[in-house]
Amino acid sequence: MTHFELVMPKMGESIIEATILRWTKNIGDLIEIDDTLVEIATDKVDTDVPSPVKGKLIDILFNENDVVPVGQTIAIIATEMDADEKTYISQDVITNESPVNHTETYSHDYQTAIPVTSIAPTVKSNRFYSPLVKNMALKENISYEQLDTITGTGMQGRVTKNDLLNYLESIKKVSSSKSNTPEKIVSRTSGENEIIEMDRMRKLIADHMIMSKRTSAHVTSFAEADVTEIVLWREKIKKPFEVKYQQKITFTPIFIQAVAKALRDFPLINISVEGDKIIIKKDINIGMATALPSGNLIVPVIKNADTLSLPELTTKVNNFADRARNNQLKPDEVQGGTFTTTNVGTFGSIMGTPIINQPQVAILAIGAIKKKPAVVETPYGDLIAIRHLMFLSLSYDHRVVDGALGSSFLRRIADYIENFDGNQGF
Repeated sequence: MTHFELVMPKMGESIIEATILRWTKNIGDLIEIDDTLVEIATDKVDTDVPSPVKGKLIDILFNENDVVPVGQTIAIIATEMDADEKTYISQDVITNESPVNHTETYSHDYQTAIPVTSIAPTVKSNRFYSPLVKNMALKENISYEQLDTITGTGMQGRVTKNDLLNYLESIKKVSSSKSNTPEKIVSRTSGENEIIEMDRMRKLIADHMIMSKRTSAHVTSFAEADVTEIVLWREKIKKPFEVKYQQKITFTPIFIQAVAKALRDFPLINISVEGDKIIIKKDINIGMATALPSGNLIVPVIKNADTLSLPELTTKVNNFADRARNNQLKPDEVQGGTFTTTNVGTFGSIMGTPIINQPQVAILAIGAIKKKPAVVETPYGDLIAIRHLMFLSLSYDHRVVDGALGSSFLRRIADYIENFDGNQGF
């Protein structure tokens, strides 16, 4: 029999740990290659961890909500059959071995992954308990006497993880019935008010926004852009564009292309600040804030956006938006941004004052496109015409971006948008 150790995967250059959100398989389940075993979360994104091997899940080393370092073993999978090739040999099926030999079945990393010095002060039991069960008992302050009262369902009557979880659940139910305090995420404190606990992502967003306001001196400038040519061009080409590229073209990739051009013109916007040093970024990586079905927000990053054609940008935008909604983004895809855009117009807002996505120094809010009467200059004089207009809002860090630079950059974006060639092909 061979044991495969599933480790917490490296989720990006700056990611050193991840939180286990939910195990999708239980101990004893048969596993196929690419079956999702566990859902994990970093401070950037949630993702699934698939199994790279076929076998049987024989041990889970960490509980849900545990924070685990990258590279740490989180589960054990048996990958070979025993002699009769009918059942997998599991941790609890090893016979004629002492507890010491039993733990030696696993690698050194597994033995040290769950240090167990003692369980709640008590007389030690002669009954064998696995390192996982001991660690759980230590965390829950369960004594050996209490462990000895639990009926084990494992081989030779050993107490398994599920046995201990069921025991802890029974304790909670008794405690709950005594205190008459329901354990709910959502609870009503009166006939009118409802209290909802923030989920993990909302807490991260809240912390990030507060940190940004404390870090940067926020200033917001506004500009209005005439997007009539873009509206008419998109209406004209959207069907043949979809036939040619199998992609629906929206306004977002067009605006991102304009931002990328403006960032090339104004490299002192494409920067970050480290102490008293300004770091000028050579790559133009544009984040696109995307709303999730949960109401939270995530920012996938289009790397080297200035090198991509409009069809390529369209494919990137659509792909990121779709995978964000289905919780399929990879951690590397939400890192490395040098500038961020957020389309507040999607939800009907005509303008906004966005908060800078640290460690960047500026963020652009794109407002809703509205038909308005506007003055149009022609060779024959000025005319009043109905045009498609849109507000752009640029929040920037006044520590390093002055009003002249911020306003000039914003105006350049508007100019690229207004000078869009409505006769171009695709």
